[in-house]
Amino acid sequence: MIKFLDLHKINTRFEPKLQEKFQQFLDSGHYILGNEVAKFETNFAKYCGTKHCIGTANGLDALILIFKAYVHLGKLQFGDEVIVPANTYIASILSIIHAGLKPVLVEPDEQTFNISPKEIEKNITNKTKAILAVHLYGQLADMEAIQSIAKKNYLLVVEDAAQAHGAVANSKSLQAGNLSDAAAFSFYPSKNLGCLGDGGAVTTNDSELANCIAMMRNYGSSNKNVNDIIGLNSRLDELQAAFLNIKLELLDADNSKRRAIAKQYLSEIKNEKMRLPFYNGSDNHVFHVFVVRVAKRDLFIEHLNAHGIGWLIHYPTAPHQQKALSEYKDLSYPLTEDIHKTILSIPISPVMTDEEVKQVIYVINHY
Repeated sequence: MIKFLDLHKINTRFEPKLQEKFQQFLDSGHYILGNEVAKFETNFAKYCGTKHCIGTANGLDALILIFKAYVHLGKLQFGDEVIVPANTYIASILSIIHAGLKPVLVEPDEQTFNISPKEIEKNITNKTKAILAVHLYGQLADMEAIQSIAKKNYLLVVEDAAQAHGAVANSKSLQAGNLSDAAAFSFYPSKNLGCLGDGGAVTTNDSELANCIAMMRNYGSSNKNVNDIIGLNSRLDELQAAFLNIKLELLDADNSKRRAIAKQYLSEIKNEKMRLPFYNGSDNHVFHVFVVRVAKRDLFIEHLNAHGIGWLIHYPTAPHQQKALSEYKDLSYPLTEDIHKTILSIPISPVMTDEEVKQVIYVINHY
């Protein structure tokens, strides 16, 4: 059996360092917002090329805090519209709602599955104040086109970089997290940079925004028992930060291994029933997942199961068809709906062996 993602095998590589770091953490007696969080915030800001990184409890909170902070600073108002891809994970949309803003769902680009700049332009109204660009599956959205639209229409741009740690823009050599006004990351265990629990972060070059988020994530407090603004409790855990500091050292190497596997899939999978993902061969894709499209997905799943190949669907139900977003249920997003009916993710990870990669290719080619 080839697992879709073997997290135990991924983390076993770090086990001695993780155990050592846990003991140091235990002995320190300082378990919330200590040296490890501060160290990770410095390390990850440097990695992304931004002035600031603020650790949060998870990726959803990172997005919520960005939008809430913009509201607090007066750069957004309750009820403002935020354009977001219709085919994203629901968390992207929930963050907008939690901040008292209105999500406007638009169709993706058919080639990349990322938000379509043309659809963004078609859906801008006088209430539109921001764009949430999601780097879906690990591939950067077309940030040059999105920034051009934003500049022309005086819009904020926020990145949902939860799946794109380490992706690099082709023309400017800027990292995910440094391509917008602010970006949100998730360090959920399955991410390219994953901790051993929940974790997230905001990156930005806006010092005012960073200071606001740093207070807001900690009850709105600038100093202990001094609460300046209405805040939350959404702090990156000290232990998870310690683990992330260790794992960050291998992120680029792991991303390179993912790209190498992706290139092998793209060159050696020869099955007309499959539509393989678009990839231009650059570092703008870190292949958080490798997503294929297949018309009769249930039959393909039966084939994979019969031959011991793991799989997942990212994601089986489009957000506007979820009960939680029932106000959108009567809207039509035909491309989004077709994507969600036909996509399937096959195994890709930095710890896959050559034999496992070849076996996946063999099984798919014999479907």
